[in-house]
Amino acid sequence: MQRGVFGYLTKPFDGKALVTQVEKALQVSGSRVAANDGSADTAWREEIITRSPDMEAILAKARLVAASDASVMIFGESGTGKELLARAIHRASARAAQPFVAVNCGAIPEQLLESELFGHVRGAFTGANVNKKGLVEAAERGTIFLDEIGEMNAAMQVKLLRVLQERRFRRLGGTDEVAADIRVVAATNQDLPKLVGEG
Repeated sequence: MQRGVFGYLTKPFDGKALVTQVEKALQVSGSRVAANDGSADTAWREEIITRSPDMEAILAKARLVAASDASVMIFGESGTGKELLARAIHRASARAAQPFVAVNCGAIPEQLLESELFGHVRGAFTGANVNKKGLVEAAERGTIFLDEIGEMNAAMQVKLLRVLQERRFRRLGGTDEVAADIRVVAATNQDLPKLVGEG
């Protein structure tokens, strides 16, 4: 049992009992059975190991949304694998061969976040001696994952809104708009609708 045996039957066993036991095993394993022709593709989700039917349902939704280019918001408690799910969505998408850039919005100081995301032009601030590309540009044609998006301050949210709506941004200190061909996946452990309601 400790090595993964689901159950056992004693001889002589009833055929119905065997079928019932197999059905239960398939339900527990999330019904991940490869097709007879071997065409079932599971490489996109290989980092996620589960036997939960609920998790399999989430992965089925992730596979569906990956086929589109829609932005995705992932809600979940800390440590539940939000970034793993974001990576799985990226790998199942048409952008899989392009970069996946993860940004922890809560770990970057507010005053640096704009420069990190959008880059800056030479002279934008003290110490900006050269033009620098931001993480949005680094994710070009790929996916940018904005983790802990709920930690981002309101002023930065306004700047990010243009990226979400128009897929365009300006580097810090710059005047030219830059087009961004990216897919945005964001995640948070906070109750964003509640925070919006509180202003």
